[in-house]
Amino acid sequence: MESSNESYDLSNKVIIITGSTGGIGRSFIRIISSYNPKRLVLPIRDRVKGEQLLEYIRNSQDGKVECIELWDIDLADLHSVKRFADKFVKEVGELHYLWNHAGVFNFSKNITKDNFEEQFQVNHLSHFLLTTLLIPTMKRSATPESPCKINFTGSDTMKIANIDLDNLNGEKSSGFVKLHANSKLENVVYSNELNRRLKSSNVISLACHPGLVNTNMGNVLPFLEPLKHLFMSTFGLPPDTGAKYILYPVLKASIEDGGKYYDQYKLVNLTGQATDENFAKKFWDKCEEVLRNFDAGLLE
Repeated sequence: MESSNESYDLSNKVIIITGSTGGIGRSFIRIISSYNPKRLVLPIRDRVKGEQLLEYIRNSQDGKVECIELWDIDLADLHSVKRFADKFVKEVGELHYLWNHAGVFNFSKNITKDNFEEQFQVNHLSHFLLTTLLIPTMKRSATPESPCKINFTGSDTMKIANIDLDNLNGEKSSGFVKLHANSKLENVVYSNELNRRLKSSNVISLACHPGLVNTNMGNVLPFLEPLKHLFMSTFGLPPDTGAKYILYPVLKASIEDGGKYYDQYKLVNLTGQATDENFAKKFWDKCEEVLRNFDAGLLE
């Protein structure tokens, strides 16, 4: 996968990718669609952006729109996530690769309609719910010869994170960068614990960081937009490069063990809460508690 010219035959794979309509997502979808997946299901919130993505791929030299399906979801609405998962299990019933890529980076504390801090809900809690609901389908789809894989997109902000189980929603004072950092560490803690619970199932869970990529991620005040653009265009990687880093852990056949974290193509040994098994169990239980307190039927 290190070669940018490497290709794959995904004609027997059903794939879900969140976060497809902006930033790395557009390049990500264009590249993976060129590998001819059986079904490429894209959960999207904004239909207009979804159609713009399809038009972008139609006009590309390598992408294929024939395999792409746009399905409605709003990661800031837990009931929307539940509806998506239930529909997918009922109507599709097989899933081989799941990329939990969607995320927000806010420069203010935003609250969703479900009354959660937006970065906690969109980046982590909704992906926790979505993945948990899809796991039985992935287990049925997996074989020893063809394992299924789940991947979470990470962030370097994770280095400053410290998860407080009594402050997941940012009820106590937390800066916006710390809230984002925590949400990305939460992804990794969940991924590692999920992988442990998936032992002997032929399904593995991984996480990766694509590096700083030149995208429009991060909502800043209007007068700061030119500065953000200058910084990202100067120091950020091209979106195609970032997309290949995200594809790597899943499509690289030699990566057979989950519970790993990749920084671009490099395997990184994490420490602290990311690898603390006792903490991970408590965190998992806390997330389930949060979901059940919101609506006891979400996890059913």
